[in-house]
Amino acid sequence: MAMKSQGSSSDKNCKVSFRKKLLIIDSNLEVKDVERLKFLCIGLVPNKKLEKSSSASDVFEHLLAEDLLSEGDSFFLAELLYIIGQKKLLQYLNYTKEEVEQLLPIKGKISLFRNLLYELSQSIDSENLKEMIFLLNDSLPKTEMTSLSFLALLEKQDKIDEDNLTCLEDLCKVVVPKLLRNIEKYKREKAAQLVTPPVDKEAELLCQGEEELVSQTDIKTFLEALPQEESWQNKHARSNGNRATNGAPSLVSRGMQGASANTLNSETSTQWAPTYRMNRDHRGLCVIVNNHSFISLRDRRGTHKDAEILRGVFQWLGFTVHIYNDVTKVVMEEVLQKQKCNPAHADGDCFVFCILTHGEYGAVYSSDEALIPIREITSHFTALQCPGLAEKPKLFFIQACQGEKIQPSKSIEADALNPEQAPASLQDSIPVEADFLLGLATVPGYVSFRHVEEGSWYIQSLCNHLKVLVPRQEDILSILTAVNDDVSRRVDKQGTKKQMPQPAFTLRKKLVFPVPLDALSL
Repeated sequence: MAMKSQGSSSDKNCKVSFRKKLLIIDSNLEVKDVERLKFLCIGLVPNKKLEKSSSASDVFEHLLAEDLLSEGDSFFLAELLYIIGQKKLLQYLNYTKEEVEQLLPIKGKISLFRNLLYELSQSIDSENLKEMIFLLNDSLPKTEMTSLSFLALLEKQDKIDEDNLTCLEDLCKVVVPKLLRNIEKYKREKAAQLVTPPVDKEAELLCQGEEELVSQTDIKTFLEALPQEESWQNKHARSNGNRATNGAPSLVSRGMQGASANTLNSETSTQWAPTYRMNRDHRGLCVIVNNHSFISLRDRRGTHKDAEILRGVFQWLGFTVHIYNDVTKVVMEEVLQKQKCNPAHADGDCFVFCILTHGEYGAVYSSDEALIPIREITSHFTALQCPGLAEKPKLFFIQACQGEKIQPSKSIEADALNPEQAPASLQDSIPVEADFLLGLATVPGYVSFRHVEEGSWYIQSLCNHLKVLVPRQEDILSILTAVNDDVSRRVDKQGTKKQMPQPAFTLRKKLVFPVPLDALSL
């Protein structure tokens, strides 16, 4: 009984301590901050409760009552503080700004619509507000309003909602045209989040279960079971046969392993594989994991250049891009689980996952230096684990070393760690099924190079070739071959260090990105 009493006392002290932190946060917030908190909580906390709230502590009480806040999970409050610009107060919830940024796409509760209205409110000054009120004067009460209360009133009067922004667009066209860009951005992001009819219970259970990793034997069995007609990869390999024998780029695939260019007859040489469908509601999601800082490993200077150009190019191609910086193993697992079960996949054409970090053969490092096998990452997106991506191309681009350490020159660094034994097969990193492509910055056993100011050889070349060759309707394997050729010709200042990228794939069709209508501006 004494032990039980002691435990109860400890729990009570913890709750008191947590409430003390909430009071500290409350004391650091102004009246305008309370208004912002109340606005962001619309739809999550009953309106009557919010209307009666006169302080931040009142709002916190409602969050506790609605199970939106607890000592064990204070992320929603962290999200609110981050949005309203009170990032210094995150320390009282044991969060950093960077941690909140990483977790927002995964654990965030504020809707796209609420975020849009809040962003707009911060850009509507007092003069803009007066003009908007004047335009709607007949339908508004004669009370003093802020930009937030004005938008909240439009919502309360059913003049705007998440699917109808016509009234707001009309106001912005007249008063603040630049805000139309925010609304268009919201529409694109909302389209990427369109939810299709609920998946069946079996699929729901799959999303909650453990990932099933695959063995090299399974991969060999799968590769042997692929269709025997000549794939486009074979034809592509044959057309580049002379270059391949001279040490130029090679593409690892079932077709290239199973047939020689000299044995293919003239009839099959004229066959081309069909192309993947690229006309759904949106192109798809692109996830970028960008690790710069580590616990003991060297910082990856220049990696921000890679993240920036990847974001620009894939947004240009129509993808919705999410960047996660300095991702720990825990956050990586949350990202993978979130993306594996993302309902937006159902309406997308494709999926792209880019990882910029340190690595060893067949694995990459998280920012807290946990070694994560590449196949553990890719296996989240098989048809079994991620039904929304079934029969759709899944592309993984990894800028990380895959082997032994090399002494770098001053401006060239290697994303390498400890030497590894020679690998058995690159195919071991991709799941046992079709429609995967894994693009590694270097062949197994060797380092890849990154310029500390200009970014990595591989990612910069990949993005530059996408910019040039997508408008020419080149398919992804042709583009990667050009990337291989480009990177293989590069050397460091001393002319002693070279690099050879290597893709592995089980694509069944040609992947050709539609030519974007807008010009690319990076």
